[in-house]
Amino acid sequence: MKKVNIKIPTDTGSLTLLVAIFSAFVTTFSGSALNLSIPAIDNEFSAGATAIGWIISGYILAAATLSVPIGRLADLTGRERILKAGIIAFSVCSGATCFAGSMEILLLLRILQGISGAMIFSTNQAVLISRFSREKHGKVLGYFIGATYTGLTAGPVLGGILNHLFGWRSIFLVTFIIGVITFALAKMVLPSSSDSLRGTVKEMDLIGSLLFIITIFSMMYGLSAYSTEAFAKYLIPVSVLLFMFFVRHELHAQSPVIQVRLFRKNIGYLLSNLAALLNYGATFALGYLLSIYLQVIRGFDSQAAGLILISQPLIMALLSPFAGRLSDRIASHKLASFGMGLCALGLFLFIFISAEFPLVLIILYLIIVGIGFAFFSSPNTNAVMSCVEPRDYGVASSILATMRNLGHSSSMAIVTFIVATFLGSTPLSETDAASLIHVMKVSYIVFTCLCIAGVFISLKRDRV
Repeated sequence: MKKVNIKIPTDTGSLTLLVAIFSAFVTTFSGSALNLSIPAIDNEFSAGATAIGWIISGYILAAATLSVPIGRLADLTGRERILKAGIIAFSVCSGATCFAGSMEILLLLRILQGISGAMIFSTNQAVLISRFSREKHGKVLGYFIGATYTGLTAGPVLGGILNHLFGWRSIFLVTFIIGVITFALAKMVLPSSSDSLRGTVKEMDLIGSLLFIITIFSMMYGLSAYSTEAFAKYLIPVSVLLFMFFVRHELHAQSPVIQVRLFRKNIGYLLSNLAALLNYGATFALGYLLSIYLQVIRGFDSQAAGLILISQPLIMALLSPFAGRLSDRIASHKLASFGMGLCALGLFLFIFISAEFPLVLIILYLIIVGIGFAFFSSPNTNAVMSCVEPRDYGVASSILATMRNLGHSSSMAIVTFIVATFLGSTPLSETDAASLIHVMKVSYIVFTCLCIAGVFISLKRDRV
């Protein structure tokens, strides 16, 4: 019998892109889908507002505080190894959550999921671009970021359906299935050892890592609990002092967690991260404010409000691949500045919102912000990663993720401060429409100013 050799064509670059896309999708999908299930979880466990809030906050804090140290560890010991471990751990935690019998176990699993999420956030982007030449970074980053926004878009829709038909545990079951498929693909595509392997765990700066974790935790907790916890306001100046100690330590460390000198030597890298912080800080609370507006003032139910708000992430998901490809041909900072300018325009237009504002204009303004964010996110990420050597991709992507988390926390802290200033402790349901509209107008003015400042910072990269 004649032996037939069957050659299976393999394109490791495309398969790696699939791993990155699936891992980006599953992490963002699980978070955005879970938001709609919070009332159902509260009803089952009778946990109370504070405990139920930690289901979201515990995950975010764990992911934000550990992303950079894990990114550094991955750069030293192998990104592919850390990525695969993160995917399987995230999947196992999701599967175990389906059987959580108490609030304490659920909170523990969510924190562990945040740790495994940090392993994914700090490596999937770095692994992806290390497989492609710099000329294709914008293209693949566009698809990667598009998958992130697809997860954010599909989460509320699919999560609402799953929660309604099968209960909140079904969301974690779907996450588990997608995670297992992603791990199987990663196991097949990614090698056991990394080309970026250049050190050992013994080279980790443990003191610097600990300082970073405490600093970011203090800052994020202080921002998120500024108006609800009396001691939280003191955590912000404490985190600033800790950050100064961290910088001083890193300047003298033999193997620092973050190459602090890079921010001073490479101004483009500093400005790109600062632009990301300002853009996320200016735009994140937009959905929160509009959700209140649509449900409290206009009387829509949560499903109708979600369908209106989905217009922004949907546009971001559709346009991010195009913006990424474009950033390979046009200077990334110019596209990012243009995108942030559109975000500023959209936020400015929302200043004129009223109790009887036409829904078509709300959707139009959300689309403007969505287009702007699509043209900012992929090109700015490309600009950041172009500023560092391949050996530091893990830490660079982790720092960018930290800027995003800090921006999100700052955005909500600004809204919380404005609400506390003008409304005090009055429940939203008991506040008159005129007062709510005033709070929103003030918020949009502040966010527009932040976004405009970000545009100037982004444009300044042209002089670097």
